[in-house]
Amino acid sequence: MRIFILALDGVFDTGLTVLLDALGLANKFAAAQMGGALSFEVSIVGVRKKVKSGQGFAIPVQAIAPDSKPDWVIVPALNTGSPETLVPALGRRDVSQAMEQLRKWHAEGAHIAASCIGTFLLAEAGLLDHGEATTTWWLAPLFRQRYPNVRLDETRMLVPSGRVVTAGAAMGHLDLALWLVRKASPEVAAVVSRYLLADFRSSQAPYIIPNHLAQADPVIQRFERWARDHLKEGFSLEAAADALATSPRTLQRRCQAVLGKSPLSYFQDLRVERARSLVHGSDLDLDAIAVEVGYVDGATLGTLLRDRLGRGVRELRAELR
Repeated sequence: MRIFILALDGVFDTGLTVLLDALGLANKFAAAQMGGALSFEVSIVGVRKKVKSGQGFAIPVQAIAPDSKPDWVIVPALNTGSPETLVPALGRRDVSQAMEQLRKWHAEGAHIAASCIGTFLLAEAGLLDHGEATTTWWLAPLFRQRYPNVRLDETRMLVPSGRVVTAGAAMGHLDLALWLVRKASPEVAAVVSRYLLADFRSSQAPYIIPNHLAQADPVIQRFERWARDHLKEGFSLEAAADALATSPRTLQRRCQAVLGKSPLSYFQDLRVERARSLVHGSDLDLDAIAVEVGYVDGATLGTLLRDRLGRGVRELRAELR
């Protein structure tokens, strides 16, 4: 399998090295277990002759030959963690050249993949239009507003959609590499994951910090503050809208546009976050925690925690041991 890793100036160091290490280990174990029947031929390519990482290290990129035919092209993240730095980066000349090259490879039949902020390049190039995708969770509001033709679900760790695959934030690069290896050999992928102490993860939801998402929009910020003050009460869309001096319909629209969910769903996210904090930081039993976040009994809260986080109270408390 011929894989190109497309490195741009300011590439996220960890993302690039994780991809190289995971695929390199896969080759090593495939040679030992399968006699070399599985092989990942990995090349770092660039649209510029000289590329530096986000930390300032020189990246040894190869020039892209006009007749190059990769099976897969992977776009690691840029080292730009905020909208203020990301949006200007998307307008760079080398980024535009990279997007043009990605469109060409895709049209010729190559599979394209990206993780974290690299997913923005795929969306900007139009390769995600009318398909499903995930992205780095804290920039999901920007992604959702900038690319309305993409069906975004930032709670998922990895989303295949046609010949394009997107993965989640930061260490999502590792999830992407393991997914590629697993498609070729589940046995080799299992060994690589054990050597790297990396489990196969399906969700980013346990890592999402709700108030970081709220900062993307002033109305949502005010709604978040109101919601935190009313977690013990039953949710009322009308009461929330009235407190924010807006209409229920406007609040619904803003939540959907920025967060991709209803006000009630976001309210439940805040309840889950608060409950998780109490599970970690207090000796309260589940029924007492349920009261603190507005549920009548611990069973209902326990079900919500497991649905949202994939773990129950015992597992959450065990995280701190």
